[in-house]
Amino acid sequence: MASEEELFANIDALLEEEPQLPPPAERARLREAAGITQARLAQALKSTTQTVKNYENGRSEPKSPRLEAYQRLLNGWAAKYPAHGAPAAPAPAGVPQPPVSQTFTGPAAPEPRTESAAPVDAPTAPAALVAAAPVAPVARPATAARRPAVKKAAKPVTDPRFPHGPLAILDGDGSAYGTDGIVLDCPATTVPQLVEWTLKESGLGAGKLNRYGKDSDPLVVLTASAAVRLGLPERLEGHEQRRSLRLPEDHPVVKQVVKAKWQLTQRGFGPWARIYRKAQGRDRQCVQLAILSWEALDVRSWPGVAEMEPADIARVLGVYAQRVTTPRGSTAVSGLELMTALRPPTRAVQDPQTGNWVSGHNPGSLGTQPVDPAPPEATAEHPVVVNSGWTGGFLNEEAYQWVRSVDTLSDEECTLPFAVGLDLNTAFLAAAARLVVGLSAPDHFHHPTFNPKIPGSWLVDLSHIDLDPRLPSPFTPDGTPPTEPAWYQTHTLAYAQELGHDVHPIEAYLRRETGAYLDPWHDRLRTAYVDTLADLGVTKDLSDAEFLAAMEQHKQADPALAAVLAAIKATVKGGVGKLRERPQGKSYKQGETWPALARPTWRPDIRAAVISKARVNMHRKLNNMVKLTGLYPLAVLSDCVVYPSPGESPLDFLPYATSGKPQPGGFRLGPTPGLAKLEGVQSMLWAVDLMEKGLNPARHIKGGDAVLDEGE
Repeated sequence: MASEEELFANIDALLEEEPQLPPPAERARLREAAGITQARLAQALKSTTQTVKNYENGRSEPKSPRLEAYQRLLNGWAAKYPAHGAPAAPAPAGVPQPPVSQTFTGPAAPEPRTESAAPVDAPTAPAALVAAAPVAPVARPATAARRPAVKKAAKPVTDPRFPHGPLAILDGDGSAYGTDGIVLDCPATTVPQLVEWTLKESGLGAGKLNRYGKDSDPLVVLTASAAVRLGLPERLEGHEQRRSLRLPEDHPVVKQVVKAKWQLTQRGFGPWARIYRKAQGRDRQCVQLAILSWEALDVRSWPGVAEMEPADIARVLGVYAQRVTTPRGSTAVSGLELMTALRPPTRAVQDPQTGNWVSGHNPGSLGTQPVDPAPPEATAEHPVVVNSGWTGGFLNEEAYQWVRSVDTLSDEECTLPFAVGLDLNTAFLAAAARLVVGLSAPDHFHHPTFNPKIPGSWLVDLSHIDLDPRLPSPFTPDGTPPTEPAWYQTHTLAYAQELGHDVHPIEAYLRRETGAYLDPWHDRLRTAYVDTLADLGVTKDLSDAEFLAAMEQHKQADPALAAVLAAIKATVKGGVGKLRERPQGKSYKQGETWPALARPTWRPDIRAAVISKARVNMHRKLNNMVKLTGLYPLAVLSDCVVYPSPGESPLDFLPYATSGKPQPGGFRLGPTPGLAKLEGVQSMLWAVDLMEKGLNPARHIKGGDAVLDEGE
C-alpha cells in the first residue's frame, strides 16, 4: 500500500504539469457555442485573429501565462456548453479561482513552446467573456512561478494602430517581450522574416510626437540567442571598436536582406540597424534592430540593462520610449532625433495658386537643408574653414574645467574638515529652457552694437576686466581670464553686461531668424526626468534633508527605473553634443565633408548657446554664493562644484533664511533640472592634495580615487 508521502508526491507531479487544453476542434466548438467570434476572442486575449485561428486548427499552442487564461475560458465554456450527450457540470464550489488578470514579468525557468505563425499578445484573462459562465478551477504549475510584479509607469493611451507598444525584446525561443508584460510569439527564423512579421503582424510601433511629424518605427531588440537564431554572429570581430561594428556586405544575412528587396541605411548592419523600403504613400516601411551582444546598449548610458532578463529590458526601454522616444541608436542619436521629432522641418501648406496641399517649411524648425556655420562657429577641419583659409579664431564655449589656485586658499578654509561636491541636475537641459537660438544662416557684421537678444557669435576684447581669482572667469572654460579679443556667444557677453562691464564688438556673425527651437525638447525631457525621479521616491514635496536621504537610496529602489533615469541624462548631454559631431575614422582628411554635415541639425552655434548659458548659470550661482555665504569654490567641472564645508552635508553651508527656506540665487537642493544634489564628500586635506597636483577634485569627489594620468 502506498504511503501518504508517495501519494502526495504523485499528486504534486501532476500539479506541476502544463495545463492541458481540449483538442483544437473542441476549442472552436466551445467558442461557437458561446457565440463569440474569433476576432472578439483575439481582442480579449490581446492577440490577433490569426493566432486564435492557429489555436483552433492546431498550428500553434498558447504560452504561459496566456495558456492559463485561455484554459480558464475554455473550462468555463465547457461547463456551460458540454459536448452532445454530456451533462453540464457546474464548477465545484469553494475552490479558489485564478486571478482575472496576470502580469507577466518573466519566467523563473524557460518553458516549452510551439511556434506560431502570428503574434500572441498580453496575458490578460478574457474576463468579459467568462463573466456569465461557471469556471472550473485551474491549478497553476509550480514551475511557472513568477517574480512579484514590479512597479510600472502610468500607461499612456494606446494607439489603436500599435496595440503592442513601441518595441519588443526577441529571445532565442521566439518569444518577443513587449511593454506592460505582453509576450508575442515570433515565428521568424531569418531577418527578412522578422522585418515582415514586425511590420505586418506584431502590432509594434508608436505614434508621432508632433502633428506634422512621423510615426516612430518599431524597434526589435535581439538577445544573443535571438541573433544566432537569425543567422547573425553572437559577436562581431573587433568589438572593442564599437563605433565601427558592421557586418561585411557579403555576409549571408546582408545578402538575404538585399534579396528580399529590403535596404540598409548607410550605417550598414551594425549594433543599430535600420531595414527599410521606400515609403508607399504615407506608410513607412522601416524596422529598427538593436543587437545586445554587439553592445547596442552602451553601459554608460544604460547601466546594467544588457544583463537584465528580456522582460526587464522591455520595461526599461518601454518606459524610455513612453517618456522620451523610441530609441533610435545611442542616447545621443535619440536625443538629436527627438529634437526633429518635436520640431518637424515641414508641414502641409496650401499652394495659393493651385489650391493643392504641398510640403512647406514648418515655422520654428531648422528646415530640411543644412546651413553652413560661420567660420568661428565651425571646427578647424570644416570645409568652411579650410576652403576660406580662416585664421580668425573659434568660439570656445565649453563647460567649466577649473581648479582654484591653492595660493588663494585662506587659513580659515584650510581648517574646514570637509570638501562637499554639489551636482546640478541636467544643467544643459536647464540651460535649454526658453533659449532663443538662430534658425537661419549667419550674416556677417563689422563693429555692430551688441544686442543681448540676438543669437550669434561676437568678437570682443574682455581682457581688461578684473576678476576675483577665487572664482573662475565666466568667459573661459578653464576659468582663466581672457588675454586678447576672442569670439563669444551672445549669452556670455550678456552676462558680462549683467556684471557691469562694457561690451564693444569688433565683428559678429548674427542670425536674423530666431526662435526657441529647443523648447519642446526641454519640456519633454524635463517631464521625463522629474517623473522618473518621482517614481524612484524623489518627489518635489520632500524637505531638503528628506531629498538628500531619498537620493542616497533611489538607485536601489528600482534598478530598472534607475537605468531609465541614467538614459534620460545621457540623452540630454549626448543630444547637445551631437549638434557639433566631429568626423570619425582614420581615413578622414581636413577639408572633406563628413556625414553629420548633411543634417540640418548640425548646428554648432546652438550647442554653443546651450553650453554658454549653462556656464553662465553656474557662475551666477557661484557669485551669489559669495554674496550670501562668503564661500568660494575649490573646483568646478561642468555641472559639479566643490565647496569647503564645516560638515559632511550640503545643509551645513548652503544659504537658508531664518524661516528655513533656501535663499534665492544660490545653489538649492531639489529634484528638478538646475537644482542641486549631493555628488560626494571627502576630506579637505584630500581636496587640497589633489589641487596641489593639478587634479580637479570635482572629477573625483564621488569616488575619492584620483589617477595622475587622466589627462587633467
